Amino acid sequence: MAGEKSSSSVCAACGCQLSAEDIIEEGGETFCEDCYIESRHKIQACDPWAVRSKKIFREEAGLEGTEGLTELQKAIYDFIVSRGGAKKEEIAEKFGISARETENQFALLRHCELVKGQKRADGVYLVLFDA
Repeated sequence: MAGEKSSSSVCAACGCQLSAEDIIEEGGETFCEDCYIESRHKIQACDPWAVRSKKIFREEAGLEGTEGLTELQKAIYDFIVSRGGAKKEEIAEKFGISARETENQFALLRHCELVKGQKRADGVYLVLFDA
């Protein structure tokens, strides 16, 4: 029948095998739960309220620099520092994360005012916020 989920399928994003109860259909494609959530979860980098909220939270918690960041966020920050800037594609490849996850991590680091985007001759780089 139309609209009925098949007994087994493959995720359109990651290619994993899915059983009928794990299938999420969207726009005519089939996804696993992780890929579906990732495709819908985008944090906005340029969000003044998020920056203000993060700044207040970090000040009240006494957090400075990379304090309070996840291990991944610290590693990305250190990678950017070590290279004097890095493209999002380089970060995704280095840490084995998706483009969306790279965008989300950038947004969170941007909200902490630790990194920002900087246009260079060969593309946009993530650099230290003070640069």
